[in-house]
Amino acid sequence: QVQLVESGGGLVQAGGSLRLSCAASGLTFSNYNMGWFRQAPGKEREFVAGIRWSTTYYGGSVKGRFTISRDNAKNTVYLQMNSLKPEDTAVYYCAAGRRSLSTTVNDYDDWGHGTQVTVSS
Repeated sequence: QVQLVESGGGLVQAGGSLRLSCAASGLTFSNYNMGWFRQAPGKEREFVAGIRWSTTYYGGSVKGRFTISRDNAKNTVYLQMNSLKPEDTAVYYCAAGRRSLSTTVNDYDDWGHGTQVTVSS
């Protein structure tokens, strides 16, 4: 059974940084595309970043500020978030999928429970 556990969320001031981690188990990690999504209250779940092998892909609102990376030896994917803005406030979810690198929620098969990120102005 695939398990994804996010950590690293919290409260930060605008302009600050956070690093999210997602520890995966129950899967051959290196074979999976890994993604980060976020969902703010009253809004749809939004693609943030994805990684397949060393290829990365970003949502437009975070490009240049966020960096996704993975450590296949540790079965972990990271999201380094810099220059945070109040509009980045959301629950951040880690996701795993076997299809081609995608920005679409339905293309990911397994999800973590999320970690809250709150950016104060």
